[in-house]
Amino acid sequence: MSKGLRRLEGRLEGLPLKRILMSKNKNSFCCQTCGTLYPKWSGQCTGCSEWNTIVEEVNSPAPSSRFQGYAGKEATITRMADVTLHEEIRLSSGSQELDRVLGGGIIMGSAILIGGDPGIGKSTLLLQAITHLSQQMKVLYVTGEESPQQITLRARRLGLPENHLWLLADTHIETILNHLQKEKPRVIVIDSIQTMHTSLLTSAPGSVGQVRESAMQLVSYAKQTETALFLVGHVTKEGSLAGPRVLEHMVDTVLYFEGEQDNRHRIIRAVKNRFGAVNELGIFAMTEKGLREVSHPSAIFLSRYDQPVSGSIITATKEGSRPLLVEVQALVDQSHMANPRRLSVGLETQRLSMLLAILNRHSGISTHNLDVFLNVVGGLQIFEPAADLPILFAIISSLRNRPLPAHMLAFGELGLAGEIRPVPGGQERLKEAAKHGFKLAVVPQANAAKKNIDGMKILPVQTLKEAIDSVEI
Repeated sequence: MSKGLRRLEGRLEGLPLKRILMSKNKNSFCCQTCGTLYPKWSGQCTGCSEWNTIVEEVNSPAPSSRFQGYAGKEATITRMADVTLHEEIRLSSGSQELDRVLGGGIIMGSAILIGGDPGIGKSTLLLQAITHLSQQMKVLYVTGEESPQQITLRARRLGLPENHLWLLADTHIETILNHLQKEKPRVIVIDSIQTMHTSLLTSAPGSVGQVRESAMQLVSYAKQTETALFLVGHVTKEGSLAGPRVLEHMVDTVLYFEGEQDNRHRIIRAVKNRFGAVNELGIFAMTEKGLREVSHPSAIFLSRYDQPVSGSIITATKEGSRPLLVEVQALVDQSHMANPRRLSVGLETQRLSMLLAILNRHSGISTHNLDVFLNVVGGLQIFEPAADLPILFAIISSLRNRPLPAHMLAFGELGLAGEIRPVPGGQERLKEAAKHGFKLAVVPQANAAKKNIDGMKILPVQTLKEAIDSVEI
């Protein structure tokens, strides 16, 4: 034996075999926000520019049998013309609002990710839905954050049936998959995906690798066995889902809970849906018996005043397939700062600056030395440009301290040349306003109703100046 081999043997003597084997696995550093890998620690991630999100993870070799054939057969190549199409059977969750957001109901084999702030009602909504489904089929609720006793106490407090719901308190993916293959439930709830971990990785639960690997195995099982899968996800302080971005690409539907804990109303929005429309809204009210559907959602966003007030107007926004009537408020006040403030709640602040520039250029109304504040009543977020015209109406009304006509509605997109552009779904918006007793509507020329709507006067306009003159504010 050479002198070099004897020296190496002397160094290895006395070391545990596990330590020798693990020395082959070089540790890596991974960003917990975007998943970018680094050879060493760094304070800021160059991928997403976030600070203090890079943590150390241990790389361990994955076995070759990483994915199992849960369906009992291997995948084969098929020509598109030979694919047999089956009618999509949607299961009702027992809630019309949740079914609306899902695109009409739950499709077997789909993976649904639900995110939201702690305590906003994610677990409550899912518990209500799966107890309804448990009366028709086998359902399993896997909890990694609460005990079966806590789940049972919540179900009894909400008055939900508990005879047919199965519970499992575990966070180990391989153990959970063994139970799933044995019991074969038709609907699975994982609460939450951040608490799950797999033996394929040695990193801590909640890390990017664990979340990604755990979700991949669960989604693979759901797809192969035609099982409906619900994943509950945590959110960051910015409101986005915690963990790797690839988590949203794995699933078929991503739902977000919106609303404040001190507000009894909850809004659930679909930001991704392979089986339905995105940006669809479901509106609930938190009660002692859990989340209850709001049958007439437009009514909760409208305020009725005894006397007309300045700076307030009603607009019709379209979220998914549903038109909603919301109140937009504006406050214009003298500024005591070098740079006047532009603050909006529920609307995009940069778009507000653009609208103020259009107002100055095409109507001669200047706000360069004034503070402008905007608010959407009810905590709703408006992302479409149909609110441009009512925003300017509310600003002018507050600036001149002149209330707008009672029972008035307005919507329309504003162009940089001062023109009023049409918006999609104009007829549905007008019909929704007519149901709530609105008598006057200022709309783009192209959105004028083809047929007269009983009890409503419609003023079609083409330019911003024409719109302001028609209202006389």
